[in-house]
Amino acid sequence: MEKAWKIYTKTGDKGETSLIGGTRVPKYHERIEAYGTLDELNSLIGYLRDQVTDVHLRDVLLSIQENLFTCESELATDPEKELLRKLPHLSEDDVLELENEIDAMNQHLPELSSFILPGGHPLVSLCHICRTVCRRGERIIIKLASEMAVNEILIKYINRLSDYLFVLARELAFINNIPDLPWKPDVLDK
Repeated sequence: MEKAWKIYTKTGDKGETSLIGGTRVPKYHERIEAYGTLDELNSLIGYLRDQVTDVHLRDVLLSIQENLFTCESELATDPEKELLRKLPHLSEDDVLELENEIDAMNQHLPELSSFILPGGHPLVSLCHICRTVCRRGERIIIKLASEMAVNEILIKYINRLSDYLFVLARELAFINNIPDLPWKPDVLDK
């Protein structure tokens, strides 16, 4: 009988974890912060996908979740270690998929004439939460890239993903007949 896989290893009890390849790093390491933020985003997108009823959008969100796992594995890999097995990588096609989805939604959405406020419907708000977590992840990854090599396609994908999530928020508002909430700044004449 095969031994069951345990979720707890006790190897992180002293504040360290292992990168793929075995290198031990503190849990506050920039790589851990980067892929941990993408993991948070992935969980939020899973929650969003559970709420969306449109089959096509659900499929796209599932594809995004799979690509985020790919990003996480890349960020969790020690580039100086030889791996025992190959890991997947993103390609330009993954970025193009997001761009095509953005373009398709934008074809029927009203043109933007001002900044819009997040909100108006729970799905719209959840999309904006996903978008802001994505932007945080992007900032962390760019900081990491200033210190060590990070796949440029990964950075491009995360940037485009935040754009996709913004447009998806507008799409979900449109589907639910919720108008965009324009930002109307109070400008004081002095």
